[in-house]
Amino acid sequence: MKRRSLMKAAGVGTAAVATQVVAAPAIAQDSPEIRWRLTSSFPKNLDIATTVSDDFCKRVAELTNNKFQIKWFAPGEIVPALQVVDAVQNGTVESGLSAAYYYVGKDPTFAFATTLPFGMNTRHHNAWMICGGGLELINDFLRDYNIVYVPGLHTGAQMGGWFRKEIKTLEDLKGLKFRIAGFAGQVLTKLGTVPQQIAGGDIYPALEKGTIDAAEWVGPYDDEKLGFVKVAKYYYYPGWWEGCTQSGFFISLKEWEKLPPGYRAAINAVGSEVMNWSLAKYDSGNPAALRRLVAAGAELRAFPREMMAACYDIAFDQYEELAAKNPKFKKIYDSWKPFRDEQYLWSRVAENTFDNFVYAQQAAKKR
Repeated sequence: MKRRSLMKAAGVGTAAVATQVVAAPAIAQDSPEIRWRLTSSFPKNLDIATTVSDDFCKRVAELTNNKFQIKWFAPGEIVPALQVVDAVQNGTVESGLSAAYYYVGKDPTFAFATTLPFGMNTRHHNAWMICGGGLELINDFLRDYNIVYVPGLHTGAQMGGWFRKEIKTLEDLKGLKFRIAGFAGQVLTKLGTVPQQIAGGDIYPALEKGTIDAAEWVGPYDDEKLGFVKVAKYYYYPGWWEGCTQSGFFISLKEWEKLPPGYRAAINAVGSEVMNWSLAKYDSGNPAALRRLVAAGAELRAFPREMMAACYDIAFDQYEELAAKNPKFKKIYDSWKPFRDEQYLWSRVAENTFDNFVYAQQAAKKR
């Protein structure tokens, strides 16, 4: 069976990764000393993203006997939060941690690296990226921006966000100023919503002052830290535009190609480490955070199915329109869509059946 991996997709084979990572400290005596800077889109008060950046830099150094040093900077310390890709592309920094869908204004094809509305869940996305050719396609697309992408952070499925008023019908979306990132804003525009792309650290004051009417970020663990429950009490789910959300490391192609193979292997290996940790941390922290938010006054609401059904149709109409006029989008969509369809088919057979049964039993019997 042919096997792929994140490491292979970024230019290093699986066997080479294992060899290089294990051997890196031993060979580092003859390896060059390299210093990089990494800028992030995520504020320091979000401990998961901060730990991902910290650990990424520390582990790369450890695997290269401290010959390869990366120092990371919070948003605004070098460039603003939503200019990470620009900073890497123009050589201001060698690398950055960000979510690709922040840059759909450049080309909607960026969204595939993070997520698309009504797309795949985290496991499906990982399967496509690692074994379905997704990462190869994304890195082929990013060559035009002189960038290499290494996945490095996962949130799992996200919440739908915080609203000042209830959303009961499609009419309630008209004129709503909603902080929302990525492709979802384009979908909601069709229903009269006014999307706003605002960096994480700027959302709270915008919501507090009424500059926006609603805002989504990630989920309970992060949302609690950002204090949204203090300024908007209706907490909606699910975040249908983020069945999974992957962020990652954007690396200058020019600088990447200068690295010794062992250093590249270290980056790929550590990217996988921190991505797995981040997902586990969100999954472990979200339940208790949600309970605390409800105790603090959050009122949970499910999005009306009428709204979600309308958004589903709009989203896929837009994908088809983009595929018809944007060859780069079409190239990846033609891989992504059939892979998604097959994953859904399989998940309905085993995963979904199991999950629905045990959730219902636990809720009914409380054991």
